[in-house]
Amino acid sequence: MLVLITYDVSTTTPEGRKRLRKVSKKCLDYGQRVQNSVFECVLDSTQLKQLKYQLEEIIDKETDSLRFYNLGKNYKGKVDHIGAKESYDIEGTLII
Repeated sequence: MLVLITYDVSTTTPEGRKRLRKVSKKCLDYGQRVQNSVFECVLDSTQLKQLKYQLEEIIDKETDSLRFYNLGKNYKGKVDHIGAKESYDIEGTLII
């Protein structure tokens, strides 16, 4: 299933900037960045639970926020893209 993850991490302190980098790196482990604080991740339910837990361990729930939008398995017709930064097919063949 495709899950859109968005986050807002307070960066007014050095600790906040460190949390922001950690959240970004953790999301990169599971998907691709499509905006500064937005990631598309193709996950199964176990991976989603695991990622949620890992991100909750990083953020400060008093100042930061996470949002998870579950677009399901038939997501290709639900995502329209206009403009720069064309994304790759996360489930397609990757040629390096």
